[in-house]
Amino acid sequence: MAVDATPLLGQRTGIGVAVDGYLRGLAARADVVTAAYGLTGRGWRQLRGQVPPGIPVTARPAPAAALLRAWTRGDHPGGRWWTGPADVVHGTNFVVPPQRGAGRMVSVWDMTAVRYPELCTPTSRLYPGLVARAVGRGAWVHTGAAAVADEICEHFGLDRERVRVVAPPVTAPAGPGREDAPTRQGGERPYILGLGRTEPRKDFPVLIQAFDRLAARHADLELRIAGPPGWAEPEVAAAVAQAVHRDRIRRDGWVEDAGALLAGAALFAYPSRYEGFGLPPLEAMAAGVPVVATLAGALPEVLGGAAELVPVGSAEALAAAMEAVLDDDDRRAQLVRAGRERAGRFTVERAAEGLVAAYREVAADRPGSTS
Repeated sequence: MAVDATPLLGQRTGIGVAVDGYLRGLAARADVVTAAYGLTGRGWRQLRGQVPPGIPVTARPAPAAALLRAWTRGDHPGGRWWTGPADVVHGTNFVVPPQRGAGRMVSVWDMTAVRYPELCTPTSRLYPGLVARAVGRGAWVHTGAAAVADEICEHFGLDRERVRVVAPPVTAPAGPGREDAPTRQGGERPYILGLGRTEPRKDFPVLIQAFDRLAARHADLELRIAGPPGWAEPEVAAAVAQAVHRDRIRRDGWVEDAGALLAGAALFAYPSRYEGFGLPPLEAMAAGVPVVATLAGALPEVLGGAAELVPVGSAEALAAAMEAVLDDDDRRAQLVRAGRERAGRFTVERAAEGLVAAYREVAADRPGSTS
């Protein structure tokens, strides 16, 4: 099996974390041989240092932008140069190289580029065409949630039998969590945490507005937003500048290991406009931190009643839910217990088992297979 490990390079966001978890699970399996490949012109030399132990790497330079443009139009160049020989090629980030004789599966994490193209980069807007071309030539689809699987089938006209839902694993970050009432630890004020790239879909301006509503009644509370900069930086900066309590809003930027930051939060807020899965709130749950999130995309399915859920885009509703959790010890403890139980279902072993089962189906369906 050849698995695209390109998302492991650079500053990892949700897809990179998910791919790392899948590869760790596959590396522990004795019943499947997994190798990693990359589609990158610059980072291919670093790929071997990023994959989990036990996963060999086929590392060759790949002009990614040029390949994406070529694959929107046809099946050349073939992908074997980058993937090596394989029964199944798994493209983990919306793109799977064309390859004769191999079964192919492409991960479609969300349908943002279809539903909200105005929220996407030009590269992301290429993804629907690439997915359509792949499934039109027999590729199977992997996604993390049933809600997204339904959207995929509806948009691409794909038979549900060719879509496999395998959720990524969730790893609890280091740290004690905050099961008790928010208190100062290590001289820090208690804080609400928002985590993710500053892209429009994450809607950090609404979080900033919601925090500003409740900050006057919680004089020691801070808002911290961590994650790499994205194309919504001007909007986020403007929201901070307009906040009355902007002196208690901290921008942490990219954090290499967000475990301690997650575990130390009084509350985790996830105000996404649309979400295909939602690893960060599950990671917060695993750390024992209560979660307030939106009724966006797959979040109700993934979080499973273990979070406070509010309408998308409502700063007022978000502020009210956050304040209720901060002020109600019983509700906070209930969310912590439910969150830990929910996050505990997303194990590395379960994720690997699901992928291996899917790979076997894809391999049996590949051209020339006698299975």
